[in-house]
Amino acid sequence: MIKLSEIPTTPPPDVDEDKLKDKTDKLVERLGELQKVMFAEQKHSALVIFQGMDASGKDGAVKHVFKECHAQGIQVYSFKKPTDEEFAHDFLWRVHKQVPRRGMIQIFNRSHYEDILIQRVHSWIDDKRAEKRMNAINAFEELLAFDNHTVIFKFYLHISYSQQEKELKERIRERDKNWKHNPNDWKEREHWDDYMRCYEYAINKSSIPWTIVPVDERWYRNYIVAKTIVDQLEKLNMEYPPLPEG
Repeated sequence: MIKLSEIPTTPPPDVDEDKLKDKTDKLVERLGELQKVMFAEQKHSALVIFQGMDASGKDGAVKHVFKECHAQGIQVYSFKKPTDEEFAHDFLWRVHKQVPRRGMIQIFNRSHYEDILIQRVHSWIDDKRAEKRMNAINAFEELLAFDNHTVIFKFYLHISYSQQEKELKERIRERDKNWKHNPNDWKEREHWDDYMRCYEYAINKSSIPWTIVPVDERWYRNYIVAKTIVDQLEKLNMEYPPLPEG
C-alpha cells in the first residue's frame, strides 16, 4: 500500500543535478524520435495522465518533457468543470471522446480521476459511488490498453505542502505567472489531508500502476517523467513502415 506521506517530494540526496539535466535532455530528444515513429507506424498510441495538487507542475511537465515532439502527433486536453451536457451523461462519456487514436500521444492535464477526487473531497459523491467509479475507471483503462494498444502512463506529481505554498505565492508575486492565480486554489489547499486520502485510494486501487513523481525540484520531475515514458516506449520496438510495394 502506497502512503504518500512516506514518499519524499525531493530528489535523493546523492543525485547530481547537472548530470541528470544532461540525461533529461537526451531523453527528451529520444522521446521526440519515438513519437515520430509511433505516428508513422500507426500501431500504438499513448495516453499520459498528469494528476496532482494545484501548483504541482502539470503544465511545466508537458512543456519541458514533450518539447521535441512533433505537433502533428501530440494533443493536450485539460479537464475542467463538466458542462451541462457532460453532466447529463455518465462521468466517462466526455473522457472517452478525448482518448488517442493509434499513432497519437494524448496528454491529460487532470483527468477522469477528478471524478473520484474533488467530488469525493467535497462529499458530492459518497464512498460507494467512488468505489463504483473506480471499478469503471479500471475497466475503461484496460479497454484502451488491451483493445486499442494504448500505453497508459499515470503520473502523480508529488508536491509538499510547504512547496505548494511557495508556488502559489509566486503566482501572485511574479507578473508572468499572474494568469495562473486562482483564489480557489487556496480554498482547496484547506482540504489537503482529504485530498491525500483520496489520491491514495485512487493510486492503490488502480489496475494500471501510477508513477509517483517528486516535484519539489522541477528538474527531477522532468527526468522521472521523461525516463518513464521513453523506457516503456522503447519496449514497443516500433519501426518506420517500409516503402509501399509497386
